Amino acid sequence: MGRESGVAVASSTSLAARAGAEVAEAGGNAVDAAIAATWVASVAEPGICAPGCGGFVTVWEPDGEPETIDGYVEMPGRGVDPARFGGGTRTVFLEYGGGVTMHVGHGSVGTPGGPAALQIASERHGRLPWAELLRPAVRVARDGFPLSPASSYYLGYSAGPVFGWHPDGHAALHDDAGEPLGEGELVRIPHLDDSLARIAEKGARDLYTGELADAIAADMEAHGGLITREDLAAYRPIVRPALVGAAGGWSVATNPPPAVGGAVLNAMLALMEGRPGGAWSEDDVARLVEVQRRVLGFRRERVDPREDVEEAVGELVRAFRSASTVHTSAVDAAGVACSITMSAGYGSGVMVPGTGLWLNNCLGEIELNRRGLHAWPVGARLISNMAPTVARRTGGGEVLAIGSPGADRIPTAILQVLANIANAGMAPQEAVGHPRLHLEATDDGPRVAAEPGLPRPELDIPWRWFEERSMYFGGAGVAIWSRETGLDGAADPRRAGAVAITRRP
Repeated sequence: MGRESGVAVASSTSLAARAGAEVAEAGGNAVDAAIAATWVASVAEPGICAPGCGGFVTVWEPDGEPETIDGYVEMPGRGVDPARFGGGTRTVFLEYGGGVTMHVGHGSVGTPGGPAALQIASERHGRLPWAELLRPAVRVARDGFPLSPASSYYLGYSAGPVFGWHPDGHAALHDDAGEPLGEGELVRIPHLDDSLARIAEKGARDLYTGELADAIAADMEAHGGLITREDLAAYRPIVRPALVGAAGGWSVATNPPPAVGGAVLNAMLALMEGRPGGAWSEDDVARLVEVQRRVLGFRRERVDPREDVEEAVGELVRAFRSASTVHTSAVDAAGVACSITMSAGYGSGVMVPGTGLWLNNCLGEIELNRRGLHAWPVGARLISNMAPTVARRTGGGEVLAIGSPGADRIPTAILQVLANIANAGMAPQEAVGHPRLHLEATDDGPRVAAEPGLPRPELDIPWRWFEERSMYFGGAGVAIWSRETGLDGAADPRRAGAVAITRRP
């Protein structure tokens, strides 16, 4: 297997995984494949993500240091009349996920950075021309795509309140009788293929300084949004050294501050102290709950959006070293690993007229904007739970990429899958499919949400048992390459994800 070449891709849908495989077959590496898959996922899972998204790309080449490209959403408002701050939205409550309140509309949209980050990743680490990476997404947008199970589930709650008020968005997700499209029904989004073709030809900068940027800014100005041409032109992805920790015999590189997801993940990995050593025991589960209670409690109490988030997250890591997103993971046989997570929040419902581009509602995610609507300083990066992660076996010879969607369940999902692989020695699919738990914060105190199949230790906090595996616990994807066994991968059955492995002679 030492002379094998090829790419393994795990993504949130089969369409996205196939797009990654298509690009790999054309000579692309893991980064090319992950970018292509991410573009398709942002198109083909409406409600779950959108092209007007933000996110992070973590890459580790075998002869270099791991890095994360920060393309997360930025607070807009350059040159805006201060009287417009705090407006341009309406409040929506959904029963989704046990109940969530959010703001939607033009005022909920932050400056999207996802497309810019993907292009920077392509320029720094890819092999193929940028236009080749968008070819599958352009085709999917042109031909239409079946509504995915995850999109169908979320739109069952949000099709009306979030995506039903805007005429272009309503038309894309409802049939001629005005009924929401169901799982498997064909979705066609007018003008989206043209917009993607334009991004393929002119680069992502067209969203920031070209005709697409003009369309976004004009729509914002007309409807009380904050994004201006100045905001779009000023946006730049930031390349940062990844945050490095350890799990078992692996070095783990993940999303650094000012995001919090990677720091939370590394702190929890350290506190697990090599557990479980095999099958999960009651003591292992009790340890997992206690680790989440300590780290997630610290994160909720100490990391405030109007503080210096980087300083607060650094304190979290120091403290514990002593003691609606899509994700794609890809690795190749040359040892390159790439992990990409992108989010459009819960969706703003805004589709820029004539473009087919849905935009995020990241300013309207109340749990990430606890000081209130538009409280961030203009130009600040918003806080994020996303933690795209790559890892290398100490001494070389094995590399993996991993990540998950799932809001505040992202770090806990990745933690448990990594613990299953690095500590318990599980194969990727067993590790991803294994039952999970997550410590929830409720008005009455902490509560353990858990899937069936886990041991149940006696604890001083209540349990909430699910009847079956649930996408509430994330949608992890793992791609792995070993010098001994070659390429492998695992996609989460909770999200109907898929794996594609391309082997070239």
